[in-house]
Amino acid sequence: MKPMDEDLVFEDKPREACGIFAVYGHPEAARLTFFGLFALQHRGQESAGIATADGHTVRTYKGMGLVSEVFHEEHLARLPGTMAIGHVRYSTTGSSSLSNAQPFVVHHGEEYYALGHNGNLINAQSLRRELEDSGSIFQSTMDSEVIVHLMAPHLKRGIEAALKAALQRVQGAYSIVMLTRNSIIAFRDPRGFRPLSLGRLNDGWVVASETCAFDLLGAQYLRDVEPGEIILIDEQGVTSLSPFPRMPHSHCVFELIYFARPDSQIFGQNVYLCRKRFGHALAQEYRPDADFVMPFPDSGNYAALGYAEESGFPFEMGMIRNHYVGRTFIQPTQPMRDFAVRVKLNPVKPLIAGKRILIVEDSIIRGTTSRNRVRYLRENGAKSLHMAISCPPTRFPCPYGIDFSAKGELLAAHRDNEEEIARFIGLDSMHYLSLSGLVRSANMNPESFCLACYTGKYPLKPPGEIQKLCFE
Repeated sequence: MKPMDEDLVFEDKPREACGIFAVYGHPEAARLTFFGLFALQHRGQESAGIATADGHTVRTYKGMGLVSEVFHEEHLARLPGTMAIGHVRYSTTGSSSLSNAQPFVVHHGEEYYALGHNGNLINAQSLRRELEDSGSIFQSTMDSEVIVHLMAPHLKRGIEAALKAALQRVQGAYSIVMLTRNSIIAFRDPRGFRPLSLGRLNDGWVVASETCAFDLLGAQYLRDVEPGEIILIDEQGVTSLSPFPRMPHSHCVFELIYFARPDSQIFGQNVYLCRKRFGHALAQEYRPDADFVMPFPDSGNYAALGYAEESGFPFEMGMIRNHYVGRTFIQPTQPMRDFAVRVKLNPVKPLIAGKRILIVEDSIIRGTTSRNRVRYLRENGAKSLHMAISCPPTRFPCPYGIDFSAKGELLAAHRDNEEEIARFIGLDSMHYLSLSGLVRSANMNPESFCLACYTGKYPLKPPGEIQKLCFE
């Protein structure tokens, strides 16, 4: 859990593991990957890395920070090749250090293997102990490295056989891109927790966590990488393998609620339109007396637009965001906590004073930031404050790659009803979108979602060691 001051400066929101990107068959592969990662920056702001291949060797460069902070012209110039993979990271497994930045690269026999992973392997700890007992030496604390070690004994039978053997052992969420000297490989876990898409760029190919990366490059989105599918891209073209039995899908619903960029297409849905539908459903379930509806920008914007359309309430931007607050903003001291609330969002005071306001948020995880923002609105004269949240209460931790991995962190886990949560945040009333309203608005079969953070029904039961860590 992050220090309290940091929670006040930055959004009190869940953070997702990573974003991944790959390109095959382009002379400016490293540069394209840089821009692809730039489009995926929202998925991880801790570290960034690129690995390229030219048919002979694999080169890599990575560092801590944002994509624009890590890479400069001289770095891209030292990454030749027509193939590349890239990665932006927010750590959910493994510490925040350069040794855990990806792509992770190993040299085995005469081949190089670079890997970028989005997700979390729930049996990584037990596999790691088993591998270390048999002589494996790990270079990092990332769960992703387990896959490479599981592949190693089978590589003499070829990359396809090695991948199949390794992936039969791992459990959890993974969307992965891999680079060798002559190929790009992309694969996704059989339940499809995390998104992954395939696109075409002139005569080459691109793979990305989200389609917004294709849009930036002018690439054509072709289709999703299917859950359980392995795609090999080399001089022969694209080969699709489906080596695993079909399983029920468990798409992470938080991708649609919060993680994905609104201009992306994931799980067959346009994210922007889906979030507006969440807002429409909220307005059908809950409509307090209010003069206008407003979001805390930017995360609540799209559900708030949908709420305003359905309810007829005016839509206003009652809080204005300072977009120039970076990750490295100097933390305020304890006596300056109120300053931390104001540095990112500032109210339009004449609009707020004396008004009954309905705030639309996409989610509340720990509640600390919402509580301080609500207090700030009251200090600026709001007559009454209500809040509508475009998802159900988050009551259970996530072992599949979201950072609310302990039940004790979750505001709704220890409060029985909306009234109690509203009192904690300082609201006159509040309402969470019902589970049925969420699923209906997403236009998908409820059996295809992972809803465990709301229901506690995990599609893959976490091992005992993770249950103890998460639930005690």
